[in-house]
Amino acid sequence: MRILSVQSSVAYGHVGNSAAVFPLQRLGHEVWPVITVHFSNHTGYGEWRGPLLAASDVAEVITGIGERRVAGPDGSQVSVLATADAVLTGYQGAEDVGQVVLDAVARVKELNPSAVYCCDPVMGDVGRGMFVRPGIPEFMRDSVVPAADLITPNHFELDFLAGRETRTMTEVLDAVDAVRERGPRTVLVTSLLHDEVPEGHLDVLAVTDEGAWTVTTPQLPISPNGAGDLTSALWLAHLTTADSVPAALSATTSAVYGVLRATLESGHRELRLVPAQDEIVHPSELFEARRVR
Repeated sequence: MRILSVQSSVAYGHVGNSAAVFPLQRLGHEVWPVITVHFSNHTGYGEWRGPLLAASDVAEVITGIGERRVAGPDGSQVSVLATADAVLTGYQGAEDVGQVVLDAVARVKELNPSAVYCCDPVMGDVGRGMFVRPGIPEFMRDSVVPAADLITPNHFELDFLAGRETRTMTEVLDAVDAVRERGPRTVLVTSLLHDEVPEGHLDVLAVTDEGAWTVTTPQLPISPNGAGDLTSALWLAHLTTADSVPAALSATTSAVYGVLRATLESGHRELRLVPAQDEIVHPSELFEARRVR
């Protein structure tokens, strides 16, 4: 695939594009990273340095990519953006950056109607609540999510998008269906904890027009920044290349679990993407997906 990935970037550690680009490349995909911020490290440290790019600067970079010309299927010269198979986004720090993203998605789809938009609607998490600027959650819910083909919310974000609290798998599925009615046909719910999950485990749920599947993995005592960005990137990659939705779900969750386990065993705070890169391609432990609907 050829993927336009509009996300943050850090010099030290792995979040945003710094967590998504290498795994996608390791799987053999071409990535065009466009950065929205360039920080020394992720903000979870409490201190960081570096610039937040203006929305106009982000737009200029995307425009510049679109001005590059390559040979199309019929041999004629077309915009590089016409060859994009997908747009991938994560944290969007402000509405004006979000609008640039929406404009880019519209442009890519105008040039290539078969291209898909995968959005990780980063807003908050269980135990932390919302950690984005006021107004961003509503912008994500009302403008960005309806424009997406694939979204990857965590359990907390799903509840916000659906406007309800979910405790059972039935309630979670109903909430996913409510969100899917607004636009995105494929929803991946991460870090899912409901009443039927065994203690010490968590679920990842995938719902498409074809059905719903879940994978249950042990809940590791670690929650490094960037795990969601890694998950979204791998889900986009595997969903478009695997033989089936359950196969894509299994490959995604198994790879993420392998990287997280290696990170835990290393004692490092940052994802061990490079040392554990073989887990991305050939996970050492495979978790099977089971159908729930």
